[in-house]
Amino acid sequence: MSEFASVLRSWRDRVGPADVGLPAGAGRRATGLRREELAALAGVSVDYVVRLEQGRASNPSPQMLRALAVALRLSDAERDHLYRAAGAAPPSVGVVPRHVGPGVQRIVDRLGDVPLAVFSATHDILLWNPLWAAVNGDPSHLVGLERNLVWRHFTSGHAGTEFDAQHEEDFASDLAADLRAAVGRYPSDPSLVHLVARLRATSPEFERCWAEAKVAEHRSSRKTVTGTPVGPIAIDCDVLTAPGDLRIVVYTVAPGSDDEARLDLLRVTGLQALTTAETG
Repeated sequence: MSEFASVLRSWRDRVGPADVGLPAGAGRRATGLRREELAALAGVSVDYVVRLEQGRASNPSPQMLRALAVALRLSDAERDHLYRAAGAAPPSVGVVPRHVGPGVQRIVDRLGDVPLAVFSATHDILLWNPLWAAVNGDPSHLVGLERNLVWRHFTSGHAGTEFDAQHEEDFASDLAADLRAAVGRYPSDPSLVHLVARLRATSPEFERCWAEAKVAEHRSSRKTVTGTPVGPIAIDCDVLTAPGDLRIVVYTVAPGSDDEARLDLLRVTGLQALTTAETG
């Protein structure tokens, strides 16, 4: 058995279903994740997981290795070993980190009663909880640049969300400033260079904000999400910095408000709709 197949199987065996928010179920013999559970978490077929563990699938892509590392709750050192065992170079220190470590994943697990997502330093969405998907729509359907918040804001607008005029201007300015700060930390990251170039060529509004040469980190905003099935919800959005240069974005509402009541209702109706869509 290859080193890659060996560590993949060992790490799957050590992750229990409760560790990743899955029910253990009755009559379970496996102490760790089943192959179909790992496949679902990593977004691949069960057959592909089987072939990886049997050494019959070669050269998994960096995107696949990253998905496996997140699903298996690997540390940075374990992630790097997984890459090397697969014959791939581990992510460079000069590249924007996109690995969500087990500590940050546990934060997401424990705060399931509020909408929450994890973003990279360049605002690529990496991980989210079901309530985030119920409020904003399921990000798993987004691909490529569409997974980047800055790109979507400046090229597609913010359908389903309303800001007041000042918050909208501040939000756009902060996003450009946050991206410029990332450029300072990761000047050689090719995906970041590409993102900024595309934004400057595509969005006059981004070019205007970029020309301000503001350097800062986006920390908070207030908006009203209008596209939910339970009606508009006024939300405070706070951004927390996490290890690995990640951003944890948390939505909260005023206690005792109509917004709190709607969010409580969305926990039931929205999550049921997501479950139905996933199983239909």
